[in-house]
Amino acid sequence: MQTSPDRHEYPAHWEADVVLRDGGTARIRPITVDDADRLVSFYEQVSDESKYYRFFAPYPRLSAKDVHRFTHHDFVDRVGLAATIGGEFIATVRYDRIGADGMAASAPADEAEVAFLVQDAHQGRGVASTLLEHVAAVARERGIRRFTAEVLPANTKMIKVFTDAGYTQKRSFEDGVVHLEFDLEPTDRSLAVQRAREQRAEARSVRRLLAPGSVAVVGTGRAPGGVGRSVLDNIRDAGFTGSLYAVNKAFPEEQKEIDGVPAYRSVGDIDGPVDVVVLAVPAEHVPEAVAECGAHGVQGLVVLSAGYAESGPEGRERQRELVRHARAYGMRIIGPNAFGIINTSPETRLNASLAPEMPRPGRIGLFAQSGAIGIALLSRLHRRGGGVTGNTGVSTFVSSGNRADVSGNDVLQYWYDDPDTDVALMYLESIGNPRKFTRLARRTAAAKPLVVVQGAGSAPQGHAVRATRLPHTTVSALLRQAGVIRVETITELVDTGLLLARQPLPKGPRVAILGNSESLGLLTYDACLSEGLRPLTPLDLTTGASPGDFRSALSRALADDACDAVAVTAIPAVGEGSAGDAALAEALRAAADEVPGKPVLVVHVELGGLAEALSAAASTAPQAGTAPGGTPPRRPPSAPAEQATRRPSEPPPAAGTKPAGAVQPPAAAGTAPAQAPTAPVQAATASLQEDASRSCSRLIPAYPAAERAVRALAEAVRYAQWRREAAEPGRVPEYEDIDEKGAAELIGGLLARGQGLTLGPEETCDLLGTYGVQVHRALPAPTPDGAAEAARALGYPVALKATAPHLRHRADLGGVRLDLADEEQLRRAYAELTELFGTPEELRPVVQGMAPRGVDTVVRAVIDPAAGAVLSFGLAGAASQLLGDMAHRLVPVTDREATSLVRSIRTAPLLFGWRGSTPVDTPALEELLLRVSRLVDDHPEVVAVTLEPVVVAPRGLSVLGASVRLAPPPARDDLGPRTLPVY
Repeated sequence: MQTSPDRHEYPAHWEADVVLRDGGTARIRPITVDDADRLVSFYEQVSDESKYYRFFAPYPRLSAKDVHRFTHHDFVDRVGLAATIGGEFIATVRYDRIGADGMAASAPADEAEVAFLVQDAHQGRGVASTLLEHVAAVARERGIRRFTAEVLPANTKMIKVFTDAGYTQKRSFEDGVVHLEFDLEPTDRSLAVQRAREQRAEARSVRRLLAPGSVAVVGTGRAPGGVGRSVLDNIRDAGFTGSLYAVNKAFPEEQKEIDGVPAYRSVGDIDGPVDVVVLAVPAEHVPEAVAECGAHGVQGLVVLSAGYAESGPEGRERQRELVRHARAYGMRIIGPNAFGIINTSPETRLNASLAPEMPRPGRIGLFAQSGAIGIALLSRLHRRGGGVTGNTGVSTFVSSGNRADVSGNDVLQYWYDDPDTDVALMYLESIGNPRKFTRLARRTAAAKPLVVVQGAGSAPQGHAVRATRLPHTTVSALLRQAGVIRVETITELVDTGLLLARQPLPKGPRVAILGNSESLGLLTYDACLSEGLRPLTPLDLTTGASPGDFRSALSRALADDACDAVAVTAIPAVGEGSAGDAALAEALRAAADEVPGKPVLVVHVELGGLAEALSAAASTAPQAGTAPGGTPPRRPPSAPAEQATRRPSEPPPAAGTKPAGAVQPPAAAGTAPAQAPTAPVQAATASLQEDASRSCSRLIPAYPAAERAVRALAEAVRYAQWRREAAEPGRVPEYEDIDEKGAAELIGGLLARGQGLTLGPEETCDLLGTYGVQVHRALPAPTPDGAAEAARALGYPVALKATAPHLRHRADLGGVRLDLADEEQLRRAYAELTELFGTPEELRPVVQGMAPRGVDTVVRAVIDPAAGAVLSFGLAGAASQLLGDMAHRLVPVTDREATSLVRSIRTAPLLFGWRGSTPVDTPALEELLLRVSRLVDDHPEVVAVTLEPVVVAPRGLSVLGASVRLAPPPARDDLGPRTLPVY
């Protein structure tokens, strides 16, 4: 937080919107002299018991003196914060700075007494815990390092608020009162507690939107057509299990329903609660509707209306006002300019979107900021599209539009522990808070696959995002480091998601290839090599192979310990038709069931009915089997097996009959027949699902091109490798020779000169030296005599370098002379440089001692305002400058990450003995990376470090050039109290 220059100035930066434990929202702000009436009204609604706990005595009402005291603050030594909903207080917290004697004091006293009061109706919502986070941040900003509190032993709720916060504390009991004392410096435990509460609160806020008990559509047209009427029809036709209402102030007084749905002129006229309201009215009518919703106690809004930030500055201000208005009533918003939301759970069956058809139930979660992309994703997952046939299902779908409030971060929080979602697919046009997204993505990816397409261009006009100086490729690399499966297109998004939805993760990169087409097998083999996989020699079963041959070959491949995955290539047999395709599908399914621990996928020529046969009864709906990572998928007890393939709005088939239109493929010997779906197989992959009576069947995805299949498999291999490495994350080493205190003193003294500065050579060497990074000193050589003197001081052999910006690090231009053995060679080299490139004043020559020969590399660290501190590594010169061959990791870097960083660049073989060269000292290089990481992590004032070149020799390394920039550190909002973003 920033510091107010005037101790009495209203600290507007303390204002914040927060999500409470139950998913509702509240606003936290400082209490001012204008809040006297609100405070009195609030106190009157607090029970006598709560008043007694606060004041240790009966205290029925506040005196005028009390009101004055609790509303007049200097915002330094006396601070009061209130949590408000609808502009009214629901809780307050106050601290008073005290001295060693317990009496009121001013700085430099660093202790304060804190007390809370929460309205009884709002107790249990996490209000006090949230207020504690915020008042602690305020106190730290004002120089207070410790809180004390006195609590009656019977006030167990408040004692729990303090003890559960995670701060280092002391506790004592004296004179019938519990005395608590705790430091305010964040600890690992307090941050863990804070983030766990954040996850639960934000997940519940999304759950309230996706699983409402009642929905109203405001803006329902009286005639068919139009946005509001279409959404109402979609909700009704999907079989929404809750109460549904149509709202339009233009309805005649006598109209009581519309197409069987109760109709009202306003939300306030509805009897009973309304959980979610879909707004489909023009933007100018939205404020009135929001006020009605807030007064009626609505929990969330889905705003389909356009005309907000996407339309320009006026619309952006309209959008900000919409968010402020909704949050004041404790409501969260999806949108505006949203496509809608979908929840296929049998307990909900909600299609509050513009999608005309309800997707099949499944275990894939979808998030798209763009409505158009959302339509495309749903289409590819529901019907024929993109060249892949088959079908699959989704658990939930959110299209956030301008994401003025609910964002991808919130949906990730929900999916993290959603039992109905096994795979998360996201299309992101922008990332509003990259630091938080990376943190949440890492945690989510450790539990379930997260596949992301990220737009490479500028953020859409409707999106407010934090400025970042990092290139798009760097952000993508950081997402991969966090376990995100980063793909380039929505086709790859669907291809990869479908493989992960029903196939186990491969244990390695070894791929067996078998099929009845030699050419298709070779294409698959080449594609595997291109993706870095290790394919085995393709097994050609010839075009005469029978389904039994396929089954036998697949069984042998799956049982072979030398392979980790199997790609089956298939072309249809001439003249066999759908019966042969069904038999082949059943054969592949039976073989895959025998060894369920390895992924199987099919590459097919899109002729005949193989893809359709593979997708018989296909869905990623809950079923017996193995989900990614080995977790059995779960189906709610109330969801019958046949609901997995039936549209929620369709009635179940009569007992003893099979659904109309079902196709019954031949059953393998000794097995029960598999039941086909009730609707045509029309989705973005071909899949295999067994009848519910069997226990271990999996969907087998099929692709019309080897490249698509193998790319999806390669992403699964890389993700599985990340999961294994994430299980043992490594550690940040401690080095005894690091002088953290000395570095801090040096930085403080240097920053006293100004707000930001680039250090000179001596200062750079001194600062890096405190962290054990030794730089080869370069002495200025303004004249030939000066160069000779410098060489004598350093000792021969030496190097002569021009350090002018256009020649620096450009040995290819001839601005460097190496291995100068004596003064004669030095003077001759000096004359050549000045003759070729200009005067010494233009060249800025320096003399430097020679370092052992090796591989030139570059190490950089930068603090980005959006993503945080990033450590980068590559080879110096053309590899990094021209080809962009750099690898990146978020700071702090662990020993395992340093090892992988060195090996992540494409030119890494040059470090490990490429073409018979001598391998260089990569352990020394990894140690250097760890030391630089520690420097920027320990001292956020170090906003940029560049070491170039770093010559890595067979033994040891030499840092020949270095630059460091210092500046006041950017704010770390991830270490502060929980808040909702303000756009």
